[in-house]
Amino acid sequence: MLASPAISADLGPFSYAPAPVAAAWDWTGCYFGGQVGGLWGRSDKWIVRTPGGDFYGQSLGGHDVNGGIGGVQAGCDYQLDGIVLGLQGDYGWADAKGSHASTKEFGVSYHSQVEAVASVTGRIGHPWNRLLGYVKGGAAWERDHYSASTIRTGTAYTATDTRPGWTVGIGGEYAITRSLSVFLEYDYYDFGTKKVRLKPKLDGLPTAFVSIRETANIVRAGLNLRF
Repeated sequence: MLASPAISADLGPFSYAPAPVAAAWDWTGCYFGGQVGGLWGRSDKWIVRTPGGDFYGQSLGGHDVNGGIGGVQAGCDYQLDGIVLGLQGDYGWADAKGSHASTKEFGVSYHSQVEAVASVTGRIGHPWNRLLGYVKGGAAWERDHYSASTIRTGTAYTATDTRPGWTVGIGGEYAITRSLSVFLEYDYYDFGTKKVRLKPKLDGLPTAFVSIRETANIVRAGLNLRF
């Protein structure tokens, strides 16, 4: 009888249940979403490659390109203890333009526009609960439009080219909820040097060739729907 009140006290209003243990955050899953950002790069070393043409093998100069980019991305992540491994693909529509006056010809200007950038990359990161820091790298492609103009005739040559390259980047992603995250990322792209065929737009002009080196930088922010 004396023991009964003590037992009852343990079950009464002064007893405490163990605190619930929060489930560890897990980045495993797939996602898709959208992004916006800015692009700046260099269209450099416009070197004449037209056989028998004036200034063959010489550079006609180069210029910077600047503009915006927006697109979509999708991928999957898998978390192993303190490491997150992932694979991602993205495509961005761009409008980054630039031009320069020829260093060898009077009254001639060269123009370029980055129209799209895409990549397929792997990424590895370290999670701090809802925050994921990561680095990435892989294959990339760029769609460019080129033209040459003169002060007397206007546009004389045009070309459109898709070139392969590579990319590396660094970024951070934060999970707002189990199904929604935001990210901020910087990527560097190198598309090397490629010979481009310029098609004449005026009668009597021959087909021309020029080798151009392309590099780009992109800073972007975006949203991912995770599942």
